[in-house]
Amino acid sequence: MRIIALALAVGVLAVTPASAINRYNSEKMSCSQVQATIKSEGAAIMRYHSKTNPSLQLFDRYVRNSSYCNWNEDAVPAWIPSRDDSSCFVRKCREVDHFEDHPPFGPWIPH
Repeated sequence: MRIIALALAVGVLAVTPASAINRYNSEKMSCSQVQATIKSEGAAIMRYHSKTNPSLQLFDRYVRNSSYCNWNEDAVPAWIPSRDDSSCFVRKCREVDHFEDHPPFGPWIPH
């Protein structure tokens, strides 16, 4: 029983991210500061107020490139508000279907 518990603990640690991710308010930073922060840290959570409902705070995880995404995600363009730019260019991870154009068993096997 102890072996099973130890194996589960090791398994959980293996899939847990090694480092904490920092959180920032993009509206208190210039666009260049937002981009530099994401570039230097690789990934960061940026929060900001909704354009349609200013009392609502939004947030998401933004990344330097696809290497900071899960295996089934790509870094896609996104725009968030910053102190000096209402549409500051960043990237965020979004799930993609890698088999959409290339089925796993080739086009010759019907699905």
